Amino acid sequence: MSKKTLLIFLFIFGLQFFISAQSFDTQVFDAQAYYTQAYYTPTLLLPLIENAPEINSRAAVLIDFATGALLYSKNPGEEIPPASLTKLMTMYVVMNEVAAGRASLDEIVPITKESWAMNMDSRSSLMFIEPRHVVTLREIMLGLAVSSGNDAAVAVALRFAPSVEAFASTMTAEASRIGLTVTRFVEPSGLSENNITTAAEYTRFCRHYLTLYPQNLAGFHSVPVFSYPMAANVPEYLRKKPGTITQYNRNKLLTTFPGVDGLKTGYIDESGYNIAITAEREGTRFIAVILGAENERNRNTDSTLLLTWAFDNFKTVRPNVNVNINTIIDTIEKPRLWKGKANFADIKPAHSADFTSPVDRANALRHEIVINHPLIAPLAECSLAGYLVFYDEQGEVNRVPLITAAFYEQGNFFKRIWHSIRMLFIRESNLE
Repeated sequence: MSKKTLLIFLFIFGLQFFISAQSFDTQVFDAQAYYTQAYYTPTLLLPLIENAPEINSRAAVLIDFATGALLYSKNPGEEIPPASLTKLMTMYVVMNEVAAGRASLDEIVPITKESWAMNMDSRSSLMFIEPRHVVTLREIMLGLAVSSGNDAAVAVALRFAPSVEAFASTMTAEASRIGLTVTRFVEPSGLSENNITTAAEYTRFCRHYLTLYPQNLAGFHSVPVFSYPMAANVPEYLRKKPGTITQYNRNKLLTTFPGVDGLKTGYIDESGYNIAITAEREGTRFIAVILGAENERNRNTDSTLLLTWAFDNFKTVRPNVNVNINTIIDTIEKPRLWKGKANFADIKPAHSADFTSPVDRANALRHEIVINHPLIAPLAECSLAGYLVFYDEQGEVNRVPLITAAFYEQGNFFKRIWHSIRMLFIRESNLE
């Protein structure tokens, strides 16, 4: 090899080293990890959370439904049987089948001897279905939500699986699929102490369930009373006297706490008195799961304490109701992209700008876009490019990650060399 060739080789090698030495690590926003992460408490809320009320129940978790902000936690990981809260997962599996077009809420569900009320455990709460009844899936869902019927749970299980055990396996698989690692089921009613969950995991499940099927609040969980069987449910010779039994929703807070519209209560000896509760006022919705109360009165007292404290201290703020985030982004110049085929990068918000605020904050908001300059190709799609930061009169209240909207390839060798030289001599503040 001649000296000239060697010098050219060393020059090219040096340029490649020079270019790579100017690389910057770029974080890729993981949407799946963000939406399945354990809930956390924003720093903004910590002073208020220090004054949370004390409750008597063994375990509890309270979150803001819209943002997932963790507002209250007591023994969140303690494993406790959910009792009839189990029926929420049973209803969730049914709704998945309906959403997939494999079932209809108006279809007639066959009632077998296994789901006959008279064959249920003596401790069972019942809808009072019988094999001779004509009953729709919608009615059975009401029997689960209002009457908390264990017979309804068995009927649903045998509609969608060859056995109760197989249906329970589907319930456990669904829990695992949405990131619940402890929650498991052996049957769909909640009667067994071998069904297990935690306050933290069941709160996450309730949020997921209501996100997908918010119509179930009005359709099932806030229905105050359910009468069954009606004349249409029984054989013709019984229609004058169908033996109707009227049952009231076991969630007493539906009538005692303004804003409560779900979800479910439960009790077995092994767990104590449980409740999954949600309430909405003026656009702010909270979800709480309370496990292991000593009695029904304590369960309702603890629920009222937590929800009252939450509404007194926190609110959900939705900046994108008044300001469209994409419109904000469109008003600024696209950030410069260095060493790429393209010269500029398109960016977008990683998620909603909704956040949880103290009730006396965030009444007037301003915003600022902060870009993580320099942006250097190659850049994967969803690479973190900066933040949309919201402020009120006291300071920052929320920041939304801004991510790249596409994959950005490197430019050719000469463009990368030219940009590397420019970046070496341009002040960092001018790399925009």
